[in-house]
Amino acid sequence: MQLYAGMEFEQVVRQYADTVFAVCVMRLNHTADAEDCFQDVFLKLYTDPPELRDTEHLKAWLIRVAINRCKNCIRDKRRLIPFEAVPETPSVSSDDDHDISWALMKLELKYRDVLYLYYIERYKVAEIGEILNMSESAVKNTLYRGRKKLKKIYGGDDE
Repeated sequence: MQLYAGMEFEQVVRQYADTVFAVCVMRLNHTADAEDCFQDVFLKLYTDPPELRDTEHLKAWLIRVAINRCKNCIRDKRRLIPFEAVPETPSVSSDDDHDISWALMKLELKYRDVLYLYYIERYKVAEIGEILNMSESAVKNTLYRGRKKLKKIYGGDDE
């Protein structure tokens, strides 16, 4: 039986399904595409497992693969959808005023990814840099700029 950082495949899916799906939804803003990418991530793990040191390495690997799969999906969609059919801003509604996911969805992907990993997944700056292949200073800069943009969208003070 194949183990992934000491866990069986079903355990990995149960433990990291929410994280992988959230990354896909944040990047794609389309549930059906996010579900496809979600499946692709776990299929890749099952069919071509990497060497994994521990559960944190496994989680980071899953997030990285999810981001890459979403990039591929976006690239493939650009080839199929005429530019006029793409809305200017994502349409996300939220019943919970304290849920900022609707505001995150309005940000550019580079800000959305970093803010999501920092605030929702609770990764440290260095870990985010490793996952997204960015330097620590680039992550800090993106966090700073992303917070300012998020504050404007969420209704904070304009600077």
